[in-house]
Amino acid sequence: MDAQPLAGRTVAVPETRELEVFAAMLERRGASVVRCPLIAIRDAPDPAPVLAFARGFAEGSCDDLILTTGEGLRRILGCIERHEPALRARFLEALGRVRKITRGPKPARALREIGLKPDLPAAQPTTAGIIASLLSEDLRGRRVGVQLYGTEPNRPLMQFLEGAGARVLSVAPYVYADAADDAAVHRLLARLNAGEVDAIAFTSTPQVARLFAVAPAEVVSAALARTLVAAVGPVVAEALGRHGVTPRLVPEESFFLKPLTTALEEALRAHA
Repeated sequence: MDAQPLAGRTVAVPETRELEVFAAMLERRGASVVRCPLIAIRDAPDPAPVLAFARGFAEGSCDDLILTTGEGLRRILGCIERHEPALRARFLEALGRVRKITRGPKPARALREIGLKPDLPAAQPTTAGIIASLLSEDLRGRRVGVQLYGTEPNRPLMQFLEGAGARVLSVAPYVYADAADDAAVHRLLARLNAGEVDAIAFTSTPQVARLFAVAPAEVVSAALARTLVAAVGPVVAEALGRHGVTPRLVPEESFFLKPLTTALEEALRAHA
């Protein structure tokens, strides 16, 4: 087996939080990595609403907690540790009691990091998957906490829960912000358009939104058409699809960086 199966290949990586981890996986396989983080993840600018949610949660305000991302749980705990560390033990105790509903493997992993596990994993790692998993549950009168994906209000989920008779309490523990400046994004698009990049691997929906916000849709679509577009999972694939882009590569089951790297390796070797 070739120790560097991606030698001579160039892969664009718009990841932010685990940029160097992802880049290192590709570089160990011989790839040249174009680093262009499109978004940054930051704590909610006002910690007060996050702390208010955490205090209420610790006091028993929720029967269920829907975790849409692993980042969300980690940011809630980080906010507690920075601003009100005495609250952590009571929050974790309450977290152990409630029914924990997870959208995919990343929030499940965040729970395992603190010695817990999901009680009801979504059938698919999407909002629709959460809804499908809750359709047979009696939610009337239940108090459901929802950790939002950035500041996206997730109206389909909220409408479903309220329509099922639940009382919903939401929390937005982090926000997305632009990372690379517009000029850097235009340089990335130029390299894609020139055919200098063999693949681009999207790992979150805000990356897709940022790319299409910087340049006209037809310019972005034309640039992406000249490379192999990969998505870490179905949520990101759906975001690309809303812009008329069909990713050629989506891992079938495990939606993490390592399976994505393996899938990229296989796809690029096949198209050598």
